[in-house]
Amino acid sequence: MIDVQRLRVLREVARHGSFNRAAAELRFTPSAVSQQIAALERGLGLAVVERSTRGVTLTEAGLLLVETAEAIAAELTDAQERIDRLACERTRCTVATFASGGRKLLPSALARFAAAHPEVELTILEREPEDSIPLLKEGRADLALAYHFDGPPPASPGDRSGLVWTPLRPDPLRVVLPRTHPYAGRESVHLAELAGERWVLGCLKTVDLLRRYAALAGFELHISCSATDYMFAQSLVSAGIGVALIPEIALMEAPDLVTVSLQPPSPSRHIGVATTRRHRGPAQPYVESLLELLSAGP
Repeated sequence: MIDVQRLRVLREVARHGSFNRAAAELRFTPSAVSQQIAALERGLGLAVVERSTRGVTLTEAGLLLVETAEAIAAELTDAQERIDRLACERTRCTVATFASGGRKLLPSALARFAAAHPEVELTILEREPEDSIPLLKEGRADLALAYHFDGPPPASPGDRSGLVWTPLRPDPLRVVLPRTHPYAGRESVHLAELAGERWVLGCLKTVDLLRRYAALAGFELHISCSATDYMFAQSLVSAGIGVALIPEIALMEAPDLVTVSLQPPSPSRHIGVATTRRHRGPAQPYVESLLELLSAGP
């Protein structure tokens, strides 16, 4: 019989890629974490991690066990929620969302949902996808409004994530310029035409993305500010600090700013909803209802 506590330890090792960081999260010593993993491997007769100077990676057996550990954690959380509901008449539904998506796409759907389902107690968590997706896997969120940049989505049919990804809409990145900029009257520009500009970033995760597209356009990126808020970044563009690349749904209206499209190749976010493949008890019909409302649009 596989020990559930050892699965929990393996799950944290997989999440952090390190015995030391997993130990800090679990409040164990690194030696205790190592012993738990060794005991798990002895019981299985197979290695679950590969150790190196750069950390640890999972073997095929380790990947399978982590998938199982995440399913167990989600089921235990669900069981606890069901027990909690025995003393509460209202069903709880927890939604995780990134800020700009929550501001632009969520309110209308939530208003219609709340009107149709007053018996549901909604909880909204502001989380970036790298945090909301794990919450969903752990059973601490029922639905996640999330995004990914160019590349594969967070989940695909038949993978081991335990998730379902429902695409909602593309969210192309636009160039935001001061109204006095020479290109302010243009409908579109090529990124190479902005080679001499200073850039204001509204999200730290866009640094590598923009550097990659700048390299394709033949220039090196010069950054004036790396912010964590798209509104702040656009206010800096208003102040003449630089130009910015902002997702369409995060654009703000300001008399001294102009938005211009980028000619291909151009980066984009892709917005969607992540839900779990596993049955989640009383909240599941409401999750499906909210997903339908989000898919229908404002």
